[in-house]
Amino acid sequence: MISIDQLALFSLASLILIFTPGPDIIYVLTRGVAQGRTAALAAALGFSLGNIGHTLLAVFGLSAILASSAVAFTAVKIAGGMYLIYIGWKLWSADPALALNPAGEHKTARLIFRQSVLANLLNPKVAIFFLAFFPQFVRPAQGNPAMQMLILGLTFVVLTMLGFGLVALGAGALNTRLAARPSLSAWLHKGAGAVLVLLGLRLVWADR
Repeated sequence: MISIDQLALFSLASLILIFTPGPDIIYVLTRGVAQGRTAALAAALGFSLGNIGHTLLAVFGLSAILASSAVAFTAVKIAGGMYLIYIGWKLWSADPALALNPAGEHKTARLIFRQSVLANLLNPKVAIFFLAFFPQFVRPAQGNPAMQMLILGLTFVVLTMLGFGLVALGAGALNTRLAARPSLSAWLHKGAGAVLVLLGLRLVWADR
């Protein structure tokens, strides 16, 4: 149903897009620099798996509603932006010491994972991107376009997980180096929180 050349072309285009600087990869990078490798990997996994939801929305045509309805698009966009602002504020005001012990680190990672999934799902631009990008690689002559989109979507999830995972590991390594200077920890958290707030404001105020 999906040919090798079809999948290879899609994978190449997807990797280019995955590593193009954008809010999602900045989010993962920010988490890693401020909170370490575990937090960054949790964010990477959350954003990657959130794409499963966008794939299903595209397959069932629900993304088309967001693309055609200004009211629906704006409502989801504002919800997503406000959620990012909320996450940023929580990170800004949190005590960095709470995540230093293993139990705290794992609890933080689970929270970051859930936040990342929801932040991804509440970004209508991702939904519309899936609706616009995936059909370019669907070949109706090969049968069942919905199944082709589903396969492409799952491929995109795996590629995103790998790409964002590498970014997370790099950001975590940088955090390890910076951790040698404990006085920077609080400032890193506040800086990361500020970045997430700015990403939220950008999503709220940006045009379609």
